[in-house]
Amino acid sequence: MVHLRSTSTAALVAIPTSAPQRPSVHRPDGQPSPRAARRRSLQLVRGSLSARRVESHSPVLAGLHRASTGILAGLGLSLVGLSALSQHWQTVFSLNYAQLQASRSLEQKLQESAALLEQHHLGAARRPGQLVPTSSEKLIHIGPPKVIPAPAGFSILAHLPRQPMPAGY
Repeated sequence: MVHLRSTSTAALVAIPTSAPQRPSVHRPDGQPSPRAARRRSLQLVRGSLSARRVESHSPVLAGLHRASTGILAGLGLSLVGLSALSQHWQTVFSLNYAQLQASRSLEQKLQESAALLEQHHLGAARRPGQLVPTSSEKLIHIGPPKVIPAPAGFSILAHLPRQPMPAGY
């Protein structure tokens, strides 16, 4: 606020006082408005927890505060990344498990159909004593087919290494 003072020489002098104060806004019941209370509480927080104030009083503490903030931010980001990876791996596992279950059921159906065919052939044969039940030891294994050489037009592709693709990614 500025006070004007008159001197004997009729000169006006302005004397500055403390910062201008806003009039207090009160409701009719005498309580301060919520906006004024919020402004006052924010001013208290800004003054007591000011980073500049802490840094000027204790620079080591301010450095530790910055380092811990960075570490916590890094840990949060790594947690989000690991959660995403875990979700991805869980989805891949559930898909692979579903495929495993499907292959097990197909294997069971194949064994059942082989047993039914065997029973049918044993029953349909005129001489069932001559038929022998199958087993894995009595199977005849045939080697892989012969490789046919590629035509001359694809000779460029023949020089590329042919290795089996690794499973997974």
